[in-house]
Amino acid sequence: MEIRTILASLSLLPDEGAPAPDAVFDGPVERAVRAFQQARGLSVSGDVNEETWRALDAARWSLGSRVLAHVEPEPVFGDDVGALQERLLELGYDLGRADGIFGRRTAAALARFQREVGVVPDGVCGPKTIAALHRLGRKVVGGRPTLLREAERFRSSGPALLGKCVVVDPGHGGGDPGIRVPDGHLRWNEADLAYDIASRLEGRLAAAGMRVHLTRGPSPGARLSEAERASLANELGADLLISIHLAGHPNPAASGVATYHYGQYGDDMVTSTLGERLASLVQREIVVRTGMRDCRIHAKTWDLLRLTRMPAVRVEAGYLSSVEDRQCLIDPEFRDRVGDAIVAAVKRMYLPLEADVPTGSIDVNSLRTAAAVARADAVDAAV
Repeated sequence: MEIRTILASLSLLPDEGAPAPDAVFDGPVERAVRAFQQARGLSVSGDVNEETWRALDAARWSLGSRVLAHVEPEPVFGDDVGALQERLLELGYDLGRADGIFGRRTAAALARFQREVGVVPDGVCGPKTIAALHRLGRKVVGGRPTLLREAERFRSSGPALLGKCVVVDPGHGGGDPGIRVPDGHLRWNEADLAYDIASRLEGRLAAAGMRVHLTRGPSPGARLSEAERASLANELGADLLISIHLAGHPNPAASGVATYHYGQYGDDMVTSTLGERLASLVQREIVVRTGMRDCRIHAKTWDLLRLTRMPAVRVEAGYLSSVEDRQCLIDPEFRDRVGDAIVAAVKRMYLPLEADVPTGSIDVNSLRTAAAVARADAVDAAV
């Protein structure tokens, strides 16, 4: 069984040689899958779904075990690609985030490296390129290269929200209701409540001067995958992406708010640094303004967080399966407070660290007033 072979190669299962044709998915395999999911920032279920299989397939490759090149329409992906990207980033080549996908930017960065070290600049990572990579030390010092670039890009954009672009993603939709919970004669579902929160957030961010795009309308509608939502945000050139979800759990005592950013824990921590900062700000603002239980922030490798080129977070604003959380979530006033909290977090995201303010102190209405004044000034200047 291929899953056993990969898990054994990752030292998560004893290496028993070639697995028998009738090898079963038993308890040890399920525990190994859970350990793999936990380490890779995936949803820990013990099941090998499509997301987990892609991660297992990627994990079988180490840098140098195969030739890497840009291929269309389905680019090569794997841990070896991620290792190559991290190495190029350390050497000072800008290819964006190390997402484990060998795309055009990775091929272009690799060709630039090859040209500088005297290897044929074909954008193909073969034995000669691997040898050249091993010979060289790091060029970028003083912090992680991605952090340095992301921080400088945000610093240079200025503290004003006016004109900045944000994509707001209401989770699920398109025939996928997400979590569904009966409540007396009513039935609440995640997709509709997430869309309501996203719509409130859209109005507040637009009033603060931002250009706002929703990834979907109210259900029903087109059903978009996480990769398609990430692609939409990338095509729009968004500065931020905020995805709204609700949680559910078989244990009705599970409750609280959690926020997720791109990242993978392991021997070499990989994360979206600004995504982590945005997640922390959103989490703190929601907890303070709503009184929800703080389930903290977490790193995940979900496609929506991994494939976006901008800081992106997924907010799970409470558990529909919890009676207490559900009573909050179905209250329009509570959903307003969630929207205000996220707007305050976005504003703080653009403030210089030395000018940051205490959590819960930003008056969202004042941001609308400031945006109106800024628009009026811009019109006067144009005239």
